[in-house]
Amino acid sequence: MYRVWNYVTTYSLLLIGGALVALIWANTHPDSYHDLVHRVLIDNFLIGTLEHEGGGTTRTLTLHFLVNDVLMAFFFAIAAKEVWEAVILESGSLRGSKAVTPLIATAGGMLGPVAVYLALAAVLGILGDVHRGWAIPTATDIAFSYLVGRMVFGAGHPAVRFLLLLAIADDAGGLIILAIFYPTGDLAPQWLLLSLGAAVGVFAIFNWLPRRLDRGNQLRPNSTWVRKKLSFWPYLLAGCLSWFGFQEAGIHPALGLLPIVPTIPHADRAFGIFAEAEEHLTDLLNWMEHRLKYPVEFVLFFFGLLNAGVEFSAIGAPTWLVLLGLVVGKPLGIALFGWFAANILGLGLPEGMRNTDLVVVGCVAAIGFTVALFVASVAFPAGAVQDAAKMGALFSFGAALISIVAGKLFGVRKVEIA
Repeated sequence: MYRVWNYVTTYSLLLIGGALVALIWANTHPDSYHDLVHRVLIDNFLIGTLEHEGGGTTRTLTLHFLVNDVLMAFFFAIAAKEVWEAVILESGSLRGSKAVTPLIATAGGMLGPVAVYLALAAVLGILGDVHRGWAIPTATDIAFSYLVGRMVFGAGHPAVRFLLLLAIADDAGGLIILAIFYPTGDLAPQWLLLSLGAAVGVFAIFNWLPRRLDRGNQLRPNSTWVRKKLSFWPYLLAGCLSWFGFQEAGIHPALGLLPIVPTIPHADRAFGIFAEAEEHLTDLLNWMEHRLKYPVEFVLFFFGLLNAGVEFSAIGAPTWLVLLGLVVGKPLGIALFGWFAANILGLGLPEGMRNTDLVVVGCVAAIGFTVALFVASVAFPAGAVQDAAKMGALFSFGAALISIVAGKLFGVRKVEIA
């Protein structure tokens, strides 16, 4: 079901490569590195970072904005596609009773880190300075967690599927958190009408109407003509309008393509996140995903390059708050909430999975990296606190070693696919 190994390996290498280059560059030639990150591409432009000058406002398009706010929208769109299919399709992995335990465990995996982060910040007396970073350790990096999960459990262990369901749900929660709690400026919700109009319009004209006209005709001439002749262009145009609506509304524009994803024609089944079998589906949504995912790999390389360049001298209290939120709060939250759902609520675990496996899954899910870096970049302004928080996200790679040790301690038996 989840044939993602080759893709995730490539994805991981490019992202890690960008992060490593950034760390080396920032700690050897910090001035030139920061010049690159904040390089201005176009002044006084239609899109970009909002700046207040002389009583008015202008937007400046920087390289950092281009990658984080424009190009990363395609990364979040791919994540949203998997979440959408998991929820809406009849065989979706987040539908029915089989998904309840992972969903409850996901809630624990998000609440646990928040509790640890805020409690430690209060004990240290710095809550007022770092409270906006509470969401950073809620993130689970789906790709790296999958890689480590396979190393610990083996590709055929039910805990790997459980982990993927949890990570997909975690992505959905992270998107909601970004949209609600981290506006990019003064909220102007009326601009969301542009996003809504773009989504409704493109769905009605290029999805619903052709299918309506094709009712009773198995050849589906109208739907076929729209798919072959117009292809993805109407949805790209709608995506641009939706993205602009998010920017002007003060909501992070990297989420701007999310309203468009559900409007794109899709198959009535899903094989799982980035599954190779989906390449053989001819629906437009899967066609677009499989042509986007390789360019997105290079987007993630530049994301790592422009966001992971933190000087080691930046290590401070926020570093440990984020790191402990991930490596302590995640396993505790997932294990406690998962155990409660499986045993007290009687929902059970997948066949072949034990209660103790929940602890190991929690350790694996503690790898935050990509999304944690992204949240850190919007939670705090550029400076010492943001850099320290990012370092905590980078250190969460240590959860891989913790997971391997936990797997040994709890007697995990690897199950490989026959």
